[in-house]
Amino acid sequence: MNPINLKVNGKEVARDVSGETLLSDFLRETLRLTGTHIGCDTSQCGACVVHVDGKAVKACTMLAAEADGTDVTTIEGISNGEMHPMQRAFNDNHGLQCGFCTPGMIMSGIDMVNRYRAAGDDLTEAAIRRELEGNICRCTGYHNIVKSIQQAAGEM
Repeated sequence: MNPINLKVNGKEVARDVSGETLLSDFLRETLRLTGTHIGCDTSQCGACVVHVDGKAVKACTMLAAEADGTDVTTIEGISNGEMHPMQRAFNDNHGLQCGFCTPGMIMSGIDMVNRYRAAGDDLTEAAIRRELEGNICRCTGYHNIVKSIQQAAGEM
């Protein structure tokens, strides 16, 4: 067992984890933050995207022990009592259907907007579609997801 100390959604967390525990499993099974979805176990779908020190990470590709000392934000941690602008945009534009991929899409969208804004680049439709290549939605044609991210980019 490895002791880890990290901040999850603004709260200090200290636990012992086995060396092979994935961050996704730690969040879901140990902390009961089930908004981080497991869709493929091969890092293909993006349903498990969280932010680690402000950057989007597929939680199924990172060991929980590697998160020691980091600041992790899950879908549960992005709202402060009101929906985050990205959540509201997904709702406004019907950017979800079954909802399974939605947490990962929202977390990826927030990261995308933050990175493009910091670089001073335009977040075009083509850029959004390119950036979403690591996220799979089996229900939609991505059109409303792209519209959602575009709307949120204007509101964030």
